[in-house]
Amino acid sequence: MNSVLASMKRIAALLVRYLYLLKGSWPRVLELAYWPTVQMILWGLINQFLATQSAWVAQAAGLFIAAVLLWDVLFRAQLGISVVFLEEMWSRNLGQLFVSPLRPWEWIAALMAISLLRTLIGVGAAAGLAIVLYRYSIFAMGLPLLAFFANLLIMGWAIGLVVIALILRYGLGAEGLAWALIFAIAPISGIYYPVSVLPSWLQPLALSLPATWVFEGMRAVLLGKGFLWDHFFWAVGLNGLYLLFGVGVWAWAFRLARQRNLLLQLGE
Repeated sequence: MNSVLASMKRIAALLVRYLYLLKGSWPRVLELAYWPTVQMILWGLINQFLATQSAWVAQAAGLFIAAVLLWDVLFRAQLGISVVFLEEMWSRNLGQLFVSPLRPWEWIAALMAISLLRTLIGVGAAAGLAIVLYRYSIFAMGLPLLAFFANLLIMGWAIGLVVIALILRYGLGAEGLAWALIFAIAPISGIYYPVSVLPSWLQPLALSLPATWVFEGMRAVLLGKGFLWDHFFWAVGLNGLYLLFGVGVWAWAFRLARQRNLLLQLGE
């Protein structure tokens, strides 16, 4: 009986510890409700779209496969920056990096390069399997695919820099944002459905995202409407603003981390 009580006390002590961890980190609390909510909204909108537009979807073979592959470009580009940074943080290597002659912009350039490589490997493998399994080749889009890929890659980099900045500012408690932040924009990016499916008050927010213009342009190509240059220029212009914002936020957080000597303290 005494051993059972002792075990219950130890379990209760650990439970209190984990509750304090939740209480002290708003990203962890947010994450509890975040994933179910995002999935519910995304698939609810897909269901609403398919209920009225199934004939429209049937006009373009591989529409959803192309959407998934292009979405993965954005997702992998962002992860390619933020997860590589997290690996440096987990190994407590940030301090060692910046006692070397390494300049901050060189580090960012290296993160972008490895992000590109990881994205090409991951999405390239999936695109190859789509050819084998479903006889659908995303490469049939031709040169427009290169424009879509580049725009989504740059947007992923911008979001990745913001994620790094938040982790530098809030520490390990914010590492879940490496996965959560990118999915926050998924329901309003028009990945699987046009922007017109969204509520009218959400549409201006959706059109402020470069990804929205890319996915709308992708559907136009697949439906035989041709490459929409205005959509391309909107995506490029917005991406320029997003990248400037990402670099600015990252530079601010990095400078703050240096001033507070956080680079040597971040880690597991």
